[in-house]
Amino acid sequence: MNLVQRVKDILLLPKETWPLIEAEPGDVTSIFKNYVIFLAAIPAICGFIGQSIIGTHIGMFGFGMSYRQPILLGLVLMVLHYALSLVLVYVMSLIVNALAPTFKATKHPLNALKLIAYGMTAAYLGGVFSIIPLLGIFSLLAGAYSIYLIYLGLPAMMKNPPDQSAGYTAVIFLCVIVAGVVAYIPIGIVTAAMTWMLGLGGMSGSHGSGDISLKTPQGEVNINADKIDEMAKRMEAAGKKMEAAQKSDDPNAAGKAAAEMLGALAGSKGGAPIPPQDLKAMLPEAIGDMKHKSIEATGTGAVGISVSSAKAEYVNADNSRRINLSIADTGGFAGLMAVASWASLTVDKETDDTVEKVYKSGKRTVREEYRKDNSHSEYMTILENGVLVEARGDKVEIGELKRAIEGLDLGKLEAMQRPAKPS
Repeated sequence: MNLVQRVKDILLLPKETWPLIEAEPGDVTSIFKNYVIFLAAIPAICGFIGQSIIGTHIGMFGFGMSYRQPILLGLVLMVLHYALSLVLVYVMSLIVNALAPTFKATKHPLNALKLIAYGMTAAYLGGVFSIIPLLGIFSLLAGAYSIYLIYLGLPAMMKNPPDQSAGYTAVIFLCVIVAGVVAYIPIGIVTAAMTWMLGLGGMSGSHGSGDISLKTPQGEVNINADKIDEMAKRMEAAGKKMEAAQKSDDPNAAGKAAAEMLGALAGSKGGAPIPPQDLKAMLPEAIGDMKHKSIEATGTGAVGISVSSAKAEYVNADNSRRINLSIADTGGFAGLMAVASWASLTVDKETDDTVEKVYKSGKRTVREEYRKDNSHSEYMTILENGVLVEARGDKVEIGELKRAIEGLDLGKLEAMQRPAKPS
């Protein structure tokens, strides 16, 4: 199966494509690793870019304010979004299969999974528009088109009488709402398809080779397909461990295997991040004439995903100038961050009041934004090993933030070794 061709076919020729999908051999693992994990990454990654890199403008007619989600929070939400979206595909397939007798359909777990996995194609692709948060309005169209694709696929996949499809689809959708799944339906389905058809943007690439490129008016984002393939292999290995644990009837082994599976889904290789205290030791006592007012280090982890961070606040003698400096290791996110090679996104904006840039500096990604009156500035860099360093300042020039970050010895941070995975 060619990934890009399947996406085109299910979007543009759904009636002809569903019978072909029904006849294809396959199993749960192959459907996930050859298809779902590729497309499910799109809304998660693009949502992160839109919320934490581009930001959301609140207001009308050019007036208002911008809100940008903190990088660390954005990463956490990105991974949760991605992991949950994969889990929810399976949950929705269980709902479809369980409802089959009610609508004179035939129970078939694999076909139910195919129906949801491929029916969500348009929704996943439409997630590219979450790079531009103002286009969130297209989420309504996104949901409508996804539902329509599933509606068309029901007779072929579940063998229900065609006159039962409307009711079947409606109940599936209601179950999704009751379960809270509707909150995770990605954005911009029909627009994404139309953009693709009109040649204004789209997706190109193939499974396990090269990049998938997402083109938007804001720039271009590349998703490394080879990295996704690596993630698929980790997920497959974790799945085999889970099957073995279930057969052993050992609840501890099953719990550990479940954690490894979720870690694999999130892109984690299972290793711990750099210890928080090591990151804290990199923070200076002072930045220029500003002394640190507070300093802290934290570490969190759950279901195979872990993060450590350290941050400090610096102020001058009369509290008129301030810098918040933070370092975060995304060790648990390393796989997904490799997939999210959004570093190729280039932004260069300037208004009467503000300047914003996103660009590459060697193998590092840099984002800087500042108000021309220097009332507020932000400078962030993602190092080659996935460590994030961010500085935010009030009454501080952008150049001073840049010097503060460069003064941390970024080469040393990149060379730090993460603890080995316990056996």
